[in-house]
Formats: sequence, structure tokens, C-alpha cells
Amino acid sequence: MLTEKELEFFKNALEERKARIEKNLNCTSKEMNQIRRNELKDEGDHAASSLETAVDNAILEQQSLELAEIEEALDRIKNNLYGICEMCGDEINIERLKVKNFARYCIACREIVEKE
Repeated sequence: MLTEKELEFFKNALEERKARIEKNLNCTSKEMNQIRRNELKDEGDHAASSLETAVDNAILEQQSLELAEIEEALDRIKNNLYGICEMCGDEINIERLKVKNFARYCIACREIVEKE
């Protein structure tokens, strides 16, 4: 089981990452709105705008998914379930949590989930 100090470390790391993602999502959304307002003069402008919008949408989607996982991890901390595999109920190795703070599964169960 994780100590209070370890839980506090992970909570702080998750909250810091959450704040960075929220800031990035906000900035990217503003940029996309600005692009939509720009007058596009030719096909090259349209192509560049479409590509940039597609990339921004992909980034927004990926970061939104990560944000949801971070929020779930913070809920697990509140409910004293953080660091416990959602599939088998065993503890998730602390080294895994250091690499992926919002990990929901231990290594063995993650491999099963990925195969499915």
C-alpha cells in the first residue's frame, strides 16, 4: 500500500499535469477559434488551415482523454483506491505509477486489456 507521502506526491503530480493540460486545451481552443475567424484567400490557405485544424483536433482529443484519466485517478486517491489494479485488485507497482501516474491496471492486466 502507498504511504501518505507517496499519495501526496502522486496527487501533486496529477494536479500539476491536469493544470498544464487544461491551460493547453484552453489555448488550443482559442487558436482554433482564431483560425476559423481568419479570412482564407486561396486554396493554399484553406489547405494549411485544414491541416492545422486536423492536427489541433487530434491533440485536443488526446489531451481530453488524458485529462479524463487524470480526473479518475484523483477520484481514486479520494476514495483510497489509487494504486490498485481495477481488474485484479492487486497493487500497481510504484515504478509504473511514477511513469504513468494515472495507470488503472497492473502490467499483467494492462497486457490483457491491450490484447482485447
